[in-house]
Amino acid sequence: MSIENELIARLTITFSPTRLEVVNESHKHAGHSGDDGSGASHFAVLIRADALAAMGRVARHRAVHKALGDLNTRVHAIALDIG
Repeated sequence: MSIENELIARLTITFSPTRLEVVNESHKHAGHSGDDGSGASHFAVLIRADALAAMGRVARHRAVHKALGDLNTRVHAIALDIG
């Protein structure tokens, strides 16, 4: 399974989002620090879920990172837009 599909699956299973967008932005960082040449090093995630809406900003970020588990160490950068 691709990193992008793993991100989608873990967030969907954990939060049942009403909106989820995962964009691979690795091409924007080619040759920069953190680019491992895999084409799967930088992602942007937009997620909207009822389970996250009641949390504060820091709690939302912690919950998403917990759901992502080992992906936090396998991906160089994950930009989050959480609501």
